[in-house]
Parts: sequence; structure tokens; C-alpha cells
Amino acid sequence: MSQVTLVVAELAREVTVRERCIEAGLVTALLPLLKSSDQELLLHTGRAIGRICFDNMVQQDYLVQNGVIPRLVAIMQDYPENDPLVNVCLLALCNLAEMESAREALAEVGVAEALTCQLHRASDAERRHIILEVLGSLGESDMLKLQFVESGVPQALSEMIRGMHGAADDSHDLCSIKIASNLIVSLLLGDESMQKCFGEGAGPVYRDVLSWLQSSNTQLQLAGALAIANFARNDSNCVKMLDLGVVPHILDLLERHVDQGDVSVQHAALSALRNLAIPATNKVRMLEDGVAERMRALLRSDMPPVQFKLLGTLRMMVDGQEEAATLLGKDEGLLARVMQWCEAREHAGVRGEANRLLAAFIRHSRALDVIHAITKADGVRHLISMATSEHVIMQNEALIALAIASAIDIGTMEGPFQDAGLVPTLQKMLDDPVGAVEVKFSTIGLICSLTNSSLLKEEMESLNLRESLSELSNHASPKLATQADTALAVLSQAS
Repeated sequence: MSQVTLVVAELAREVTVRERCIEAGLVTALLPLLKSSDQELLLHTGRAIGRICFDNMVQQDYLVQNGVIPRLVAIMQDYPENDPLVNVCLLALCNLAEMESAREALAEVGVAEALTCQLHRASDAERRHIILEVLGSLGESDMLKLQFVESGVPQALSEMIRGMHGAADDSHDLCSIKIASNLIVSLLLGDESMQKCFGEGAGPVYRDVLSWLQSSNTQLQLAGALAIANFARNDSNCVKMLDLGVVPHILDLLERHVDQGDVSVQHAALSALRNLAIPATNKVRMLEDGVAERMRALLRSDMPPVQFKLLGTLRMMVDGQEEAATLLGKDEGLLARVMQWCEAREHAGVRGEANRLLAAFIRHSRALDVIHAITKADGVRHLISMATSEHVIMQNEALIALAIASAIDIGTMEGPFQDAGLVPTLQKMLDDPVGAVEVKFSTIGLICSLTNSSLLKEEMESLNLRESLSELSNHASPKLATQADTALAVLSQAS
């Protein structure tokens, strides 16, 4: 029988023969042979079935429905040291791994243990690549992600990377390092699997990831930064990582890539810093450790992805932090660069984040010096433009910042407000039939604040702003209608 299956396997090398094999019912006849204990028969049968069904979804689905998955995994578990036979099983799994039905079957038969065993045994690039490809396809399933982590797949991948790290010029090893490190990052996307790998900062995978930040291999630096960003998805992990000293390693990595560096690494490192800065306690500690000052070097970056992440990270750093917002908000060099990015017409994301950072400086500092610095830097017109954004959250942030500025120093602000056309802009926002209720509410709040300026109040009267407010007095939203009535009363009192 072994010789017969060998002949079928050889014939099935030819594409034209495969359809005839299917028509003759050979797949159905061969499947039961996978239960044999004859390793040579298993080898030839596996090759024959694999070649006949290659690139044939109908036949592959038939195999899965008829229990080929448990047999392939069982063969790998029963004969783990028979490399040719294991290779046949791995290739078969590789071809089937994209099918959802195959993934479901694999989740039930302990494929993770078999693959982990083979990872530890893989001594050549070809075997490694097949195993990594299977893991990559199967790792897209959340159920299998957790199973892989519980079976030690990330640790096995880390050990593989450590073993190859010194081979800087071997293209096969570098390729394996890239696939394996990306796979570890992918496994961290599942919350449970990520937490198990973190192990309260004592897990071997986390320790290896930390070492990647200090590696000379750009791929490992990138994977390390992405992994840290994934670990930093909950506050307790963020606090623990700060305790363990991860931030200096990220900053060192960023500084290595400031000039002519890798944009992807900078982007990933800034994402990690931003996530780490989300807990309020971490913000304070990171600012005390001089993180904002060390990030200033990135202001000279001309790469929009880096600019975007830098602005978002700085905004997160000042969120709820009066001292930091005050310090950064009156920094002339930083403000000058932010103003340039507010003009980035070709990069809406950078422009939006630059405007949001300006508003954040005022909202979180509520400081006269910051308001004056932003006014001097010509930031008022950008905030007014932001108030007309298509994004409600940005509109409200701008309106609140403008209201704070007017409440703190209307005398200084009235001139720039009038020059930038603030009152006509606010009137258009009130009259907009599709404008969001919450935006109109904030707009009226700002108008109330502006009535403290006789100059701006005169402009409101000349534009007949009362009529716009009167229209809103009958609005379906009771909250907005009441706010409009309040503004009309304030206007009358100021007359």
C-alpha cells in the first residue's frame, strides 16, 4: 500500500492529473490511511492528499469536514521527530489555516502544543518559516491566541529570536526574526493573552521585549515599541512599567532615530509613550522625569506620521496637568512649530492635532501667560478655525478654550478676536440648521463671556445676534433653549 500511495503522490505533482484523481475518488480512499501507524505510509498518503487538494477550496473543505485536522495534529504529536512526516503535516496545516472551519477544528485538538514542540526543534530556516506561517494564520483567532500563549508559543518565539539575534547578515535569520517578532506583537492584541505575557512585568516575554528596545536590529526595535504600546492598554500595566523603568529606554530609542531614523520606529515609540501617559499618576512622574523636554528633539521632524504622534503624545501629557500645560503652553519655540503644523494643509491629521494641542494648553493651564503667548504666536485664528471643524469634539475643545481665554483677559483678547472675525463665525454656527446642539450650547457660553467687551458687544448688536439667539429660544432642546434665554438676558444687562 505504501508503494501505491507513493505512485499517487508522484502522479499528483502534475496539475492535469489532480482533477482525475478527484474524479476517481482517490481523496476519499486515501483519508482512512491517515489512521495508520506505518510512518512511511503516512508520509506518502499525506503528500498525495496534499498535492491533489492543493489550491482546491472544495476539496480542502471536504478534508476538514471529514476530520483531517485531528489526524494531522495527532501525527505530529505521535511522531514529533520524524521531520519529513512533520513537514508534510505542517504544509497541510499551512494550506488549510486560512479556513475558519479549520481554525475551529484546530482550537479543539491542542495544535498549540504540537507547534510549540516543533518550534523548539526547528533547526533550519525552511522549517521555521512553515511553522511561523501556520502560527501567523492561526494567530488571527482570539481563541487560538490565548491557547498559543498558554502553550508557551511567545516564549518559544522569543527563544528563537535570541538564538538568531547575533546573525546580523543572514537574510534567512533576519526574515525569521521579523516574522517571529511581528507574531508576538500580534498575540498581544488579545487582552487575556497580553496580560499572561506581561506577567506583572516579570514575564520572560516582557523582559525580552524590553531588550529589543536596546537592540541594533531596527525590526526588533519596532516590534519592541509596538509590544510596549500593547502592554500599556490598562492603567495597572502602565504604572508597573513606569516602576520598572521602561520610559528611558523608549526615549533613548526615539533619540537614536531623530535624524534620518526609521519613521515606523518613532511612530511606534510615541504610541507607547502616549499609552503610558494615560494614567494621571504616570503623567506627573513622566513630566518630573523630563519626558517633555527630551521629546523636544522630535520637533524638527519633517515626517507627518511622527509629527502626528508627537502632537498627540504631548496633548496626552498635559491632559489635566496644569503645571505641564503652563510650562509647554508658553514655550515660544514649541508654539512656533505648532503654528507651522496648524498650517499643514496637506496633512489634516497633523493640522487637527496641532489645533487640539493649542486648545489643550489653554484648557488645562487656565494661565494668563499661556493665553498671551498663544495670542502673540497668532494662535487665536487657528482656534477660531478649529471651532468650525467638522468634528464636534474639536469644535467644543476650541470653544471652551476661547471662552476660558476671554474670561481670564477679555481686554487683551477682544482685539485679536475682532481681527479674526470671531463674532460673525459664532453667528454662523448658531444659524447652522444642522449644527450639533452641544456645539451651539458651547457657542452661546462663549458669547456670554464676550459680552464683557464693549467692543465685541457692539459688533454683536450690529450683526443682530439677538435674532439668532431668539430663534434658539424655541429650540426642541430645553437645555439649549434655556441657554439662549440666558444669553439674551446677559446681552440686555450689558446694554
